[in-house]
Parts: sequence; C-alpha cells; structure tokens
Amino acid sequence: MSYTPPVKEMLFVMDELADLASISQLPGLADSNADTAQAILDEGAKLAAEVIAPLNAAGDQRPSEWRDGTVTATPGFGDAYRQFTAGGWQGISHPAEFGGQGLAKLVASPCIEMLNASNLSFALCPLLTDGAIEALLIAGSEELKARYLPKLIEGAWTGTMNLTEPQAGSDLSLVRSRAERQDDGSYKISGTKIFITWGEHDMAENIVHLVLARTPDAPEGVKGISLFVVPKFLVNDDGSLGARNDVQCVSIEHKLGIKASPTAVLQFGDKGGATGYLVGEENRGLEYMFIMMNAARFGVGLQGIALSDAAYQKAAAYAQERIQSRPVDGSGAQAVAIIRHPDVRRMLGTMRAMTEGARALAYVAAAHADIAHHHDDAETRTRHLAIHEFLVPVVKGWSTEMAIDVTSLGVQVHGGMGFIEETGAAQFYRDARILSIYEGTTAIQANDLVGRKTLRDGGAAAQALLKEIDDTLAALQAVDAGDTARVFEAMRRRLADGRDALANVVAYVLETTRRDPRAVFGGSVLYLKLAGIVLSGWQMARALLAAQRRRADDQQFYGAKIATAHCFAEYVLTQARGLETAIVSARGDDPLFALSDAQF
Repeated sequence: MSYTPPVKEMLFVMDELADLASISQLPGLADSNADTAQAILDEGAKLAAEVIAPLNAAGDQRPSEWRDGTVTATPGFGDAYRQFTAGGWQGISHPAEFGGQGLAKLVASPCIEMLNASNLSFALCPLLTDGAIEALLIAGSEELKARYLPKLIEGAWTGTMNLTEPQAGSDLSLVRSRAERQDDGSYKISGTKIFITWGEHDMAENIVHLVLARTPDAPEGVKGISLFVVPKFLVNDDGSLGARNDVQCVSIEHKLGIKASPTAVLQFGDKGGATGYLVGEENRGLEYMFIMMNAARFGVGLQGIALSDAAYQKAAAYAQERIQSRPVDGSGAQAVAIIRHPDVRRMLGTMRAMTEGARALAYVAAAHADIAHHHDDAETRTRHLAIHEFLVPVVKGWSTEMAIDVTSLGVQVHGGMGFIEETGAAQFYRDARILSIYEGTTAIQANDLVGRKTLRDGGAAAQALLKEIDDTLAALQAVDAGDTARVFEAMRRRLADGRDALANVVAYVLETTRRDPRAVFGGSVLYLKLAGIVLSGWQMARALLAAQRRRADDQQFYGAKIATAHCFAEYVLTQARGLETAIVSARGDDPLFALSDAQF
C-alpha cells in the first residue's frame, strides 16, 4: 500500500482547531483561505502520492552515492525534485517579493507533512533550504537577499546548515572553523563540518551553505561565532554561476535510516580558503543560526507526525489483510483478520490517536506563528509569539519521540513480517530514529522548554495555555452529548487530570530549579513528554467538541474522530499522572546520582 495523504483530516484540523478563517483575515494572508487551502492540499497530495512516495523504498535500497567528491542522488530523485520546484512548493510560505507564494505557515504545514510522509529522505532537502531562507530573510543584507533568495525560493538552489564539527557536536562553543576577513569585504572560510544534510548532490545547480565560523579576534565560546554564506559555486553580479568555491565533500555517512539523504562531511578551505559572505554582524552567528534551527525544529516535528501517519496507514492496511487466529471471544471458529483482535486494535487506535493529537498541536502552533508575524497589533503579536515559541520544543521533542513509539507499534502490528525489510514497516522505524536526535536532541528541546520557555517568563506562556485548557474543560462539561456522553466524561476526566499534572510540574520547575537544578533537568524530558501529551490531549478534546457538533454532516468521518479522541483519553492521557510523579519525586542526587560514574 502506498501513502495516501489525509487531506480531509488536515482540513478539519486547519478549519476547526487552528481557525484558518481567522488566519486568512490577517494582513497579507487573504489568499490563505479555505478554497485556496483545499486546492493546494489536493495538488500537494497528488505530488506526494504519485511522484515522491513511489521513490521511498527505492531510496532506502539504493542510497545516494559518493565518488571522488561527487554525490549522485537515488535514480528518480532528480526528476521528482524538478517537479517539486516547478510547482512552486519550495516557496509556498515565503515572501512574494522574492518569488514565493506568501501563504500562511498554517497552509504550508500540511504540505510539508505530506512531503515527509511520502519520502523523508527527499523532503530533508527542501527542509534545510527553508531554514537558510529564514535566516537570510531575518539577518541577511539587502545584497545577500537579492543575490540568493530568489533562487533558493524557486528551488533552483538548495540550502544547508553547517554547525557541527568533529570535536563540536551539540556544544557549539567548541566550533573552530575560521573566517579571515578580506580586503573586498568577503571572508576566507576554512574548517571541517560534519552531518551536513544534502551537503552535496546533483539535484540542483548550486548549494548555498550557511556556515558557523570564528574570526581571528572573536571571543571564545558561543559569543564569538559568526554566520557566513558559502556557495558551492560563486555567484556573479549578473546572477550567473561562476567558479567552483573551495568546499569539497570528502565523504557521506552510512546510516541506520534516511539512507537516500546524503549526510556529508564538508571540507572548507583546502585550496586557500572558501569564499564566504558575512550574514548580519560578526559574533552574532549563533543568534542567526537559531532562526534556522527554530524553523527546522518545527519542520522536524512535522516529520515525526508524517512518519507516524505513514506507519499507521501501512499497519492498518496490513491488519485488515492478515488472517490469523480465531476471535478471542469465541464468536467464530475460523481465523480472522488480525484487526479483529483487541490488542491489534489497541495498537492501531493508539497510533492513530497519537498522530492526530500531535498533528493538531503542530498546526495550532503554526497558526500562532502566523498571528505573531502578521497581526496588526503589537501586543497580540507578542503574546502569540510567546505561545508559539513555547510550543516549538514540544512539537519537535514530543512528535519525534512519539514517532519512534508509533513506528515501532507499526512493526509490531506486522509481527514477524514487520522485521522483514520487504514489507516497508521497518524503514519507517529506522527513519524515525534520527528525528529525536538531529536539530537538537530531545534533552536539548527539554532544556529549552525549562530554561528559555518556562523560567524566563515565569511560566506565563504555560499559564496561558493552561487557561485555554480550562476553557475546553468547561465546554466539555456543558455539552449534552447524548449517546457519546461516556466519551465526553472520559475525556473531561482524563484531560482534567492531565491539566493538573502539567500545572503541578510547571510550578515545580519554577520553584525548584534554582535550589536543585539537577532534579529539574533530570526530569526535563519527562516534562516535555508530559506537555506533549496534555497539550495534544487538549487538541483532541477540541476535536471531540467539533466532531460532535458536525457529526450529522458525515457520520463515518466524525464518528471516527469521536472514537479516536476516546482512544487518546484512555490510552495516552492516562500517562500524565505517572509522568508528574516521576518528575516531582526526583531529586538531583537520588536516584540519578546514587551510582558513581564508574558504577555505570
């Protein structure tokens, strides 16, 4: 079975939970309306399902190849990329003044999800290009914007992020790449960068590397890092491509998953120095790079949702076809499809519920970003930006951790056949494993959630979200649910428990961090998971309310929404109290530090 983009589900979330109608009323977003969204998602679904998804297994079986500094993409990828760029998909949410379509992030998010669900390795290329575009839009000079943005937004050129070095993983204070100022205002860049996604390939005519490096007089640590544009081919004043720059791909990695995506080791400056151009001001590179990283982190969260949905679709299709064992209740003497067995249904229901909850949270986060960037009231922009920024590490961390669980369940539903590569279930599991690592591990997201997103504002953003959950709980209580009363009561009770658990942990973080930071940061990933579960459960509760209201319009679709919300309440939200207990009962020296380093 191939991937089928869930367009109706996506539009439901956009309309009912993320309020697309209000987003389309924002200045500059009039075209981001329901009719446009429907047309764009329909076209995106065709591209994903008919062009890109059929290449997914081929890319896993025949990865990109490196030879003598040249990387050749999996056969078929180049043609698919040309169709992707011809459709204007790279520029869907980028400014029209540079050739983009200028649509809302909310409209772009399901398109990104579909692309990643169809073929994660392929989708990584435009993801990194989006990050480069965002950084140049925010921090690039007018000259850099004019020279690079139109081609990047068109997709004729692709972009990369060059942070990591052999001695500097997540600790960017250890970056040692050098940037020597030249008389003409350019810089000569030298150094080695590793783990560079699509750092070399043959799908586009140029690759624009955004590179962190230090000038000779830069201070030590992260305050001494600058950001540079270093193109594979230099760009002439008339926009044509000039000489090859002094940057070479010396190898690509052999990986557990995302095999068709070349992960390059890039060497800058072996022949005297690669020509680079400063982005913004010297020594503010990490600040600018965080722009790329935040855009990429949200995108990686969408990747987790995408892989989860693809794994769910494959598992559900297999469960309806695979005949094995008689019903456990003795209702039949013949073997039945495994979807009739309670535990298989539990797995499928959990997969579906977690995926739908994470999708809803991500799309709502995208809507907050649209309001933060387009609303005409400054106070409103500030308030929604704070909520969006609070949600980004949750979307990234929770959705990617969830993807590991969901794709693992997908293998389990397949049984022994899931362990066999030919079924395709294992590829989703292998591909998903990188998501909680790159663009900042889950612990990095969790530390961000504690430090920058909870402590820095005294828990204000968290409290704003808790207040919205209270409003949803009141709405659940007020509904005359009739034959679905049991579902509403379960959701109300479980969400109330989850809300209280999250509120207690937020208070614990605020009260405990200064006197016992090891205890708080020891439980930071659990805090992130708790936030992901409760906030996704809140969205599922809102979906339940909307589905109940519209059930007469489409009993099958909205009935499934009601049942899926029930699954989330009973199988996912019930984890909240356990996570709360694990977080608030921990201490920095007990039990995490009861063992000596050597005893580990």
